[in-house]
Amino acid sequence: MAELSAALVKDLREKTGAGMLDCKKALTETNGDVEAAVDWLRKKGLAAAAKKAGRVAAEGLVAATAKGNVGTVLEVNSETDFVARNDQFQAFTKASAEAALAASLSDIEALKGAALADGKTVTETITNLIATIGENMSLRRVKTLKVSQGIVASYVHGAVSPGLGKIGVLVALESTGDATKLAELGKQLAMHIAAAKPEALTTADLDQTKVERERSVVEEQTKASGKPAEIVAKMVEGRMRKYYEEVVLMEQTYIMDNQTKISAVIEQAGKAVGAPVKLVAFERFGLGEGIEKQQSDFAAEVAAQAKLAS
Repeated sequence: MAELSAALVKDLREKTGAGMLDCKKALTETNGDVEAAVDWLRKKGLAAAAKKAGRVAAEGLVAATAKGNVGTVLEVNSETDFVARNDQFQAFTKASAEAALAASLSDIEALKGAALADGKTVTETITNLIATIGENMSLRRVKTLKVSQGIVASYVHGAVSPGLGKIGVLVALESTGDATKLAELGKQLAMHIAAAKPEALTTADLDQTKVERERSVVEEQTKASGKPAEIVAKMVEGRMRKYYEEVVLMEQTYIMDNQTKISAVIEQAGKAVGAPVKLVAFERFGLGEGIEKQQSDFAAEVAAQAKLAS
């Protein structure tokens, strides 16, 4: 038959959710008949992914991996925690993180097109996994940090296997100092970040719209105290400092000693590693953050089924 057009393959992919290579094979086997190709894919179990694409996937795994001066954190979602314990799903998540690390990717669409060790793309592999395991899965987000000199440390909290868990953290430290000591510092800072959940590295990095909203709330609260304007102004600044200490990493108190600010920890670290240290960036992925999970009322479901059966 004539060479398959890209439009034909695209059409079949949109209809079935199957991988590009599988679509090409299906069209080849059916002489370019799209509807017959759909049936061919369904018979092979490769079109099932499309039906599952609408389901909410808020479980899954976060992978964090680092090598020298570069590190990557990736979130891959599934519908249930059961799938997160599946060996194939874990292997896929780890392989995808390694592919992102190798190419220094921070764009999820670019990662979807990246090739894994077997030559298949990340998208093709996850599509096949969906058909095989029977749950919707999605690549949600990826971030790679890199420094010219120094290290990027990674940490996974609640690890189910090495480098895979519920919370993944990267810490980028710039320094010409001792790499081993830098790595130790990076690991400790990453553990702090996992627990403290900072929103920004410095006060200047905070979302200023959110800062102004917070200030507005604080101002209204303090005005209600009835105190003089100059006292109110001081109260506002005091409460804003407290706010920064809660959400800004460099302003937070180090959980390892509960007394030293992170900014001071970084400054003091220079003596230990033999050169100045700069914390240039961090990234924290918590599994399912911001995903609206479907809430099911089991009793209501049973009642509905009873009505249907009657």
